[in-house]
Amino acid sequence: MAKKNIGNQGFTMPMPQAILGTHMDGRNNFMALAWVSRVNYNPPLMMISVGKRHYSNAAIKASGEFCVNIPSVDLVEVTDFVGLVSGSKLDKSELFEVEKGELENAPIISKCPISIECKVYDSMELPNDTLFVGEVIATWCDEDTLTDDIPDIKKVNPFTLTMPDNKYWSVGDCIGRAWHDGKKLK
Repeated sequence: MAKKNIGNQGFTMPMPQAILGTHMDGRNNFMALAWVSRVNYNPPLMMISVGKRHYSNAAIKASGEFCVNIPSVDLVEVTDFVGLVSGSKLDKSELFEVEKGELENAPIISKCPISIECKVYDSMELPNDTLFVGEVIATWCDEDTLTDDIPDIKKVNPFTLTMPDNKYWSVGDCIGRAWHDGKKLK
């Protein structure tokens, strides 16, 4: 099978779609966020990448805190909306009912089945973005999304983003078990 070079923006792998929650100027702010990943086990660290011009970037730098809220598929429209409009131009604080967690400046969205509160551990300035590494302080899950006290992806019903086609995708069926199915090849 022949391969074709499609250029340097071929980020076709799905990215987890999240809503970044921050707090600045006395109000909560929210931004669509797909550049997010777990990057360390102990201490538990998450990485997010936020454009330097974004209001959320300034909010994280000011408070040192943020929340990665994982929306379910029924929140696609509002998730997309918070990515279209800057918090510097529109107060998005009334879009979601929020809950208080362990941190002061990391708003937990009530309707999101999973919310991960983080305190900035480190950061790195990139040409257009700031890479924030946050230490996970608490992970809040809706109890009805848990199976044996573990988040059940079918119950969470998250979605992903693909680029450069800029589409959202629901998560499909389980096709195997990590750190298990490959053992038969040893």
